[in-house]
Amino acid sequence: MRRIFIVTFAVILLLSLAACGGAAQASSQSPAGMEGSPSSSAGSIPEGSSAVEPSTPESSSLPEEAAPVEDAAASEEETQGNKTLVAVFSLAGEQYGVGVIEKGNTAIIADMIVEVTEADLFSIEAVTPYPETYDGLLEISQQENQSDTRPAISGTVEDMERYDTVFIGYPIWWGDMPAIVKGFLESYDFTGKTVIPFCTHGGSGLSNTESAIAGLTGAEMGKGLAVSGTTAQNDRDAARRSVEQWLGEVGAVE
Repeated sequence: MRRIFIVTFAVILLLSLAACGGAAQASSQSPAGMEGSPSSSAGSIPEGSSAVEPSTPESSSLPEEAAPVEDAAASEEETQGNKTLVAVFSLAGEQYGVGVIEKGNTAIIADMIVEVTEADLFSIEAVTPYPETYDGLLEISQQENQSDTRPAISGTVEDMERYDTVFIGYPIWWGDMPAIVKGFLESYDFTGKTVIPFCTHGGSGLSNTESAIAGLTGAEMGKGLAVSGTTAQNDRDAARRSVEQWLGEVGAVE
């Protein structure tokens, strides 16, 4: 009986020791891939790969303060320049009602318009000069009207497309605008522009020239101005008052 007890006790002791040893071995190993487990190759890099350090933004790569943007309208105006043109045909020499003059009647009115509006000025001049005598001018102007000719013009308007408003000035010959003015109007594209006529005359006013210009250009028409040649030449204060009032009516000045 005592032997059986000793043998049983020995077996239990051996089993206890074996169980303790297995537990200790299990606790010393951690399954691979578990969160928090150390990796034996933590410091190694797969073949063919290179270590890349995380990039840190440098101060020089930060966006600089944006520069102020120029006013778009001012920039456009500076680029395109003046948008109003005064084109005028006018002759000095011997003229009806005023004798021999150094500056044409219509040119005087054109200068007043330019002074008030600060528009660009273009003088319509014939390649072949017109006669300086009144009788000679009557003859050639009548021939041009009858033959519907277009005298050659010296020079052209640069960048006509940039003008929004075109004042067109001329004397009245035989109840109409001179043929050279018709040729000028036919030489340019007035689409989208406003054309405003002005003339000097000996009693006929604008005659039918406003409708004629509308037909030649297809442009939007502004109210025309007619000033007698004698007023333009001999009473410039009165002519200026008429010009300034008219410019206000057509919206050329505030």
